[in-house]
Amino acid sequence: MRNISLDNITATVQDSMRGAADARFREVIGSLVTHLHAFAREVHLTHEEWNAGLDFLWRAGRISDDKRNEFVLTSDVLGLSSLVDLLDGSSSGTESSVLGPFYVEGAPIVPVGASIVGDNTGERVLMHGTVFDAKGRPLPGALLDFWQTDADGLYSQATPHKGEFNLRCRMRTDAQGRYALQTVKPRYYSVPYDGPVGDLLRGGARHAWRPSHFHVLVTAPGQRRLVTELFADDDPYIDADAVFGVRSSLVLHFERRDDAAAVPYPIKAPFFEVKFDFRLDAEGPAA
Repeated sequence: MRNISLDNITATVQDSMRGAADARFREVIGSLVTHLHAFAREVHLTHEEWNAGLDFLWRAGRISDDKRNEFVLTSDVLGLSSLVDLLDGSSSGTESSVLGPFYVEGAPIVPVGASIVGDNTGERVLMHGTVFDAKGRPLPGALLDFWQTDADGLYSQATPHKGEFNLRCRMRTDAQGRYALQTVKPRYYSVPYDGPVGDLLRGGARHAWRPSHFHVLVTAPGQRRLVTELFADDDPYIDADAVFGVRSSLVLHFERRDDAAAVPYPIKAPFFEVKFDFRLDAEGPAA
């Protein structure tokens, strides 16, 4: 490799991986090298700019921990997370949306119809529906993992006094594939702005706001894992999501109810009713 030049460096790097046993590894990393090199050539990347990029990655690692992942957040604000969702999501079932950096494993399992309101203030919401497979058959025992902000736009990581799993739970659907959850209406919020991602947003003259939403992760035996978000149609940031996660099919109307008699779950009026059915694909590549 003593003759490395602008003309051959990209091909030489790719050739160095020819012995990799995994063909997909060679394809993905080889293409990454091609596009990284092409990017550097296109903008004529300087040492100063290259060092700034490495410093960004170093600082992202330094600020990340078990409660915050700055690399996920970087992927989110650059639209990469959303692009992968669009590329690898369902073509016929419920659309996927970004996982985000605030997911916490191990939320408590609660029964269908349970309330996770706890000590939280805010407008009450009853969210309910059914989980179906790709053929429209209900899926009993499907596991839904919920998480959201509180009425002030804060996740549990920012409100430790409310508990690690505040406004988080897991729930298995009943024999008819139904789920139901009593909670509070979430609020729009700013993604973390105090780290390198904040510098990136400020540099691009971009805001950091996300519209209010519920996160839901749905799994069932024999079905593809679904990660998605459900958005309120009246949110001021519904058309300006900082992480590009909004899909028209995931924008819902929160119907105000002043009488609880029409719903089969015990909840005190007034409240907002949100209905949404999830449709999962069978395991395997997206249809």
